[in-house]
Formats: sequence, C-alpha cells, structure tokens
Amino acid sequence: MKKIVENVFEGDLQSKGLRFAIVCARFNEFFVSKLLDGAVDAIVRHGGKADAVDVAWVPGSYEIPLAAAKLAKSAKYDAIIALGVVIQGATPHASLITAEVNKCLAQISLDNELPVINGVLATTNIEQAIERSGTKAGNRGGSAAATAIEMVNLIKNL
Repeated sequence: MKKIVENVFEGDLQSKGLRFAIVCARFNEFFVSKLLDGAVDAIVRHGGKADAVDVAWVPGSYEIPLAAAKLAKSAKYDAIIALGVVIQGATPHASLITAEVNKCLAQISLDNELPVINGVLATTNIEQAIERSGTKAGNRGGSAAATAIEMVNLIKNL
C-alpha cells in the first residue's frame, strides 16, 4: 500500500501510570454505578490501577461540568470522565440538560487542553439506559474510559 501521508498520530490503549478523575451523577444512580464499574474495569484491563482513579459524585448531570472544571484545574489528572444518565420525559428538560452538559464539557476540555470525556447517556427511555449500562449495547462507561485512555496517549504523541 502506498504511503499517503508522512506523519500519522494515534493514541494507544495503555493506561499504565495514568490518573483519572470520574465525575458521576447521583440522579439515576442505579445506571450510573454500572457505568462507573465499566469505566474502572476498562482502565484496569488496559493496564491501569483502580487506585489511580478518583471519583466525585454530584447530585445530577447538570452539576457534572462544575466538578469537572475544578478537577481539571487541579492538574492532577491525565483525563476526566463524566458519567450520567438523562432519560427523556414528557418535557424538553432532558434535552436542555444534555445540550448544556455537552457544551460545558467540551469547553472545559479545550480550556485545559485535557481530555474531558462525555459519558453522559441521553436516552429516550429506561430500556435504552439499561441496554447502554452493561447489557445488550455494552457498557458506555467502559467506552468512555477507552476513549479517555486513547486521547491521553494521543495528546502525549502530538
């Protein structure tokens, strides 16, 4: 195969020696605790240590960005992972929450040049939350942790 570009940068999935902060929303804690288990499992499976993970619990997903910003400013972590579950109800409240959380987490990441991974699930119903927190559709907490690991290693290579 012909080489198209000279330099390609990628991150690997090695978490040995990395420190993570995970911000978890207590609202819908039944699902969020399973996402947290998946995230820590992914970090450990990729060579990290569970004691290199700090967890901060906040009341709900809307409060995640403030805690994530404070953790980012501490400069103690290689990445921050946000975990929450927002289930759509009869009003547009869930959409407003997830849009604001998305925007804020992206801004925190850019402001601090630090991977801040959005693992907040926006689901239409409880069944989707069940599927994404460790059953049929996998565990999105684990996916968020894998993304964090890859991004940390990519940033180191840039």
